[in-house]
Order: sequence, then structure tokens, then C-alpha cells
Amino acid sequence: MKYGAHSLMFTPKFTKDDLGLIAHAKSLGLDGLEIHLDDLSVLPIDEIKKELKKNQMEATFTAVLDKDHDFISPDPEVRQSGIDFIKRRLEIVAELGGDVLGGVNYAAWGKITGQARTKDEWEWCKECLNKIGQIAKPLGVVMALEPVNRYETHFLNTVEDARRLVEEVNHPNIRIHLDTYHCNIEEKSFYEAIKTCGEYLYHVHVCENDRGVPGTGHVNWDEVFKGFKEIGYDRWCVVESFVPDVEEVARLTAIWRQVAPSAEAIVTEGLRLFRRLE
Repeated sequence: MKYGAHSLMFTPKFTKDDLGLIAHAKSLGLDGLEIHLDDLSVLPIDEIKKELKKNQMEATFTAVLDKDHDFISPDPEVRQSGIDFIKRRLEIVAELGGDVLGGVNYAAWGKITGQARTKDEWEWCKECLNKIGQIAKPLGVVMALEPVNRYETHFLNTVEDARRLVEEVNHPNIRIHLDTYHCNIEEKSFYEAIKTCGEYLYHVHVCENDRGVPGTGHVNWDEVFKGFKEIGYDRWCVVESFVPDVEEVARLTAIWRQVAPSAEAIVTEGLRLFRRLE
């Protein structure tokens, strides 16, 4: 497998000042850096491409929708804005040599309606994802949908629902992004969750239950890697944990205490564990 770390562990927005993170990630023993595609006005695309090549590193990518770009909005103009938003990010992924865009890329992140997902929301999302699949295929990029916990969305919380959505969309460029942090909240078993994803699993975030150092909490990593082996998953495992030092990200992800000595400690200790288990 390949291992990466999320850029949000180090910076709230990826700018020219953050290009050194690519070399830093390599120095930590990683195979790549996951770059969050948020504010594109400050994203140094050409410079990132050069730094990746210079350091012989790869990149993976995430994006999240917001209320103005929402696949489950009742407003068709907002849904179209969401499609346009993701389309540009898929193009950037392809330009930077990546093959996956993960994250909460199917509904506005943080949107809670106060009721269960509706049939209309499900169908609106499917309609948008069908269009996204058609955009993603010629680019050679897969949209991987990340089910997250009930406090971050009412729409997609379990891998069972993610698999159902992917199967109903039925497009080879729409797949599943699994995150062990969210599995710890919403799934009965890490192993069964991975087995449920099966051939649709295309991207993984490996996080401890408290977003601290992997192996110091109660995520059952033996189960996780047993599941990977049995379904033949051999793609990216990206560490996505957060620290209070990056204040904007800590605020958005509810990191109110020092869950680990540093982002570097999370990465290096996590890598040691994951490579031993693999």
C-alpha cells in the first residue's frame, strides 16, 4: 500500500508558502501528500507539480461541498453549482497526476436538516453523481464518497449506504472512501465495514478514534488490515488527524485539546504501526 498524510494536519489552505510540505512528507517516510482543494485562488498548481516531480512524490486529493454547492439541495441551481465546483477540482486532480478525489463531496459538509435523509435528496444526489462520473471518466479520476458520522451529515453515515449509493449510480468512476474515525462511531465492526465496501473501496483515511496517534486508542487495527487483505485493497492509506496548532482546522474539526505531541508524531508512529501490520 501507499501512505500519505493530509495537508490539513499542517495548514488550513495550501499556498505557495506550503510547498515545502511535499519534501517534509517525504522526510517523514510517506509516499505522498493529500492536498485539500478548498480555496483554488491561492493554490499554486504549477509549483505543486514541480515539487511533486522533484521529490518523487505523489498526491491524493479531497474536497467538501458547502451550502452553495450542494448535491442534495432542492434548488437545481445550487446542485449545478456543486457539479461545477467538483468538475474544476477533478480537472486539477488530473493535472497534478492524481487519480482520486475523496471527501464529503456528495452533500454540503456540516448540513443537518433535523430529519433523516429524504428520497428526493437521494435521487438529487444520484443525478449529480451520474454527471460527475461522466466528467471524471475521461480525466482518469475516481470520485470516492466518504460516509461520515451523524454529527457532520444526515445524508451518508455508513458504508452500507455508501455502497448502495455507488451501486445505484452504477458508474466505474464513483467509488467509496472509508475513514476509520467515522467507522468507529457508525459501524459495528471495522472488518465488516471493509468487507461491505469490497471492490468499491478506492480510498482510505486511517485515523485513531480520538484522532490521536494510531495505535494508542481503541481502533482495532488488526481487524482493519485483515479486511484490507481479504478484499485485496492495496491503494492509499492516508493519515488524517488534526492538532490544535492549525487553529482554523482545529476549530472546524472540534479539536479542543492536544490529542498527540505533534502532527509529525501522528504520522511517524502511525506509519510504524501500519507497515508492521501490512
